[in-house]
Amino acid sequence: MNIGKHTELANHAWSVADLLRGDYRQSDYGKVILPFTVLRRLECVLDPTREKVAELAEQHRDSGIDPDRFLRRASGHSFYNTSRLTLRKIAADPQNAAGNLQVYVGAFSDNARGVLDRFEFAQQIKRLDGAGLLYQVIGKFTDLDLRPEVVTNHNMGYIFEELIRRFAEQSNETAGEHFTPREVIQLMVRLLVAPDGDALQLPGAVRTVLDPACGTGGMLSAMDDLIKELNPDATVEVYGQELNPESWAICRSDLMIKGQDPENIAFGNSFSDDGHARKTFDYMLANPPFGVEWKKVKEEVEHEHKALGEAGRFGAGLPRINDGSLLFLQHMVSKMKPVDVNGGGGSRLAIVFNGSPLFTGAAGSGESEIRRWILENDWLEGIVALPDQLFYNTGIATYFWILTNRKNPDHKGRVVLLDARDQWQKMRKSLGDKRKELGRDHIATVVRLYGEALAVVDDPGHPLHGKVRVFSNEDFGYRRITVERPLRLRFEVTEETPAALETSRAIQRLPQAPALTDALKSLTGTGWDTKQEAWLALKDAVVRAGGTWPTGAPFNKALRDLIGVRDPEGEVQLVKGAPEPDPELRDYENVPLGEDVEEYLAREVHPHVPDAWIDHDKTKVGYEIPFTRHFYVYEPPRSLAEIDADLKALEAEIQELLGEVTE
Repeated sequence: MNIGKHTELANHAWSVADLLRGDYRQSDYGKVILPFTVLRRLECVLDPTREKVAELAEQHRDSGIDPDRFLRRASGHSFYNTSRLTLRKIAADPQNAAGNLQVYVGAFSDNARGVLDRFEFAQQIKRLDGAGLLYQVIGKFTDLDLRPEVVTNHNMGYIFEELIRRFAEQSNETAGEHFTPREVIQLMVRLLVAPDGDALQLPGAVRTVLDPACGTGGMLSAMDDLIKELNPDATVEVYGQELNPESWAICRSDLMIKGQDPENIAFGNSFSDDGHARKTFDYMLANPPFGVEWKKVKEEVEHEHKALGEAGRFGAGLPRINDGSLLFLQHMVSKMKPVDVNGGGGSRLAIVFNGSPLFTGAAGSGESEIRRWILENDWLEGIVALPDQLFYNTGIATYFWILTNRKNPDHKGRVVLLDARDQWQKMRKSLGDKRKELGRDHIATVVRLYGEALAVVDDPGHPLHGKVRVFSNEDFGYRRITVERPLRLRFEVTEETPAALETSRAIQRLPQAPALTDALKSLTGTGWDTKQEAWLALKDAVVRAGGTWPTGAPFNKALRDLIGVRDPEGEVQLVKGAPEPDPELRDYENVPLGEDVEEYLAREVHPHVPDAWIDHDKTKVGYEIPFTRHFYVYEPPRSLAEIDADLKALEAEIQELLGEVTE
């Protein structure tokens, strides 16, 4: 089915909004249109075996035997409906539409009825009936032809996603939280599966797939389709979890129709209520919402981090509260299959991120520690930069991260960075923020380039050589060193010093405070080069004022802060015989992991500040992936002659336009 056909069917379903206008807010249209679209699809799928199932249900009505297994077999699906009612029959009896529709829905098997319950369908039936709209809405959907021979499961996904996108636009919600453009999914799954092509074609191949933020199930469907394309006899078991109830219901209904187990799609938050705890998978893929905070599950996540550590999912670290992207990645890594002694097993996963997880967070932060954990375990295989304006809800730059715990031998210890930002074509019609798309040739080019990356990077003559970089894991690591410089002071008493002394708590609580104040006043305008000279003069002045000299570290520090003045030529202050660092001159440097920090200090710092040193106790190891920097190509500015020529041309154009105005 072409794009125009599925858009036409989506338009038909969307036209029900004309009936709802006035009785429903725009943001509530989806509560009616989505469940009725699901109901109509289920009805069309079951239509060929409707009578057979109804007859069998009547035969077993008083038998005392649970007929569920027989009814599933008779329907040819994992769900069924035992009623002889149809939406067309219900619409033809407006007076009894509500009662008949409730009977009809109640006749579905538990798994299908559970999907409609998640839409709170019973409430919508009551509300539509009260507004006198129910039979009209039902009538609209009886004309929607969603038979499998007309609309494949794959294209049904397009229809659902188009409806969700429209509802999101109407209610100012984020469509991208629900689904991902299909061509983006195609690229993602092909990059994920490409290295396993031969293994997937073996007889009896069985693969499990997880999407922990599965939305309407588009990624799971695409993964299923691709593996079946490589091996029609392969068994693919798909699993997912989704927080949005409508998307969850659509995903479950899609799996039921395809013969997959709908119980594999868990409802709820993957962080606080893992629906697939203690399970592992062959493949995982996800497009979690960008930059979404995890404040609602903060307590559960922090508890698991602290109580379970590395035995839990979030032992590596916690990112900042306003972006849970790297929590999804840790969650997925925790579900990788272990690699056996023969090199079998293991998992591959792919996830869509914006640019933030590449570099956000300094050394020692949660984000940096998560990146460190991934790279030091040699799980990151590659990162692919995608074109901007590729997603429906954002035009920002996005990236695929591809991880595996079974790297090919030639990939071990190495990471591929691939720049695919110029692999796109302009859409004929924009959809939200999506103005670009990936064509088949673009997908094929990126998949081929990724698979051949190690060869391409060694071949300067390759036409796409500049689009690939290969680094060792350690290349992304650095030591964040703390560079200290000595505190240098001279000492003086100014007219403001006595007033400042009166506000110093450490001095004012001393009995000698009045004598010290008098002593400072008597020395106004006096200065000293060294602390020893200053203290001797002050002691003499205090004694002359009839006081005694206070002792103790708090007093000495408070007095030094009062009369000490920073001076590049001043006396170096010592603590236990060593220079005291000046916090105001403290600096930080990032030194690549493979470089000696003392050599770096001597080369980069000492020529400018020869008295600087490194406080090794404060050194932290960090990891970041500066993707854009590695692909930056310098473009020299235009010459002055070119700029001058442009300015003259503009001036001439302006003069010509002014001449036309004055004529």
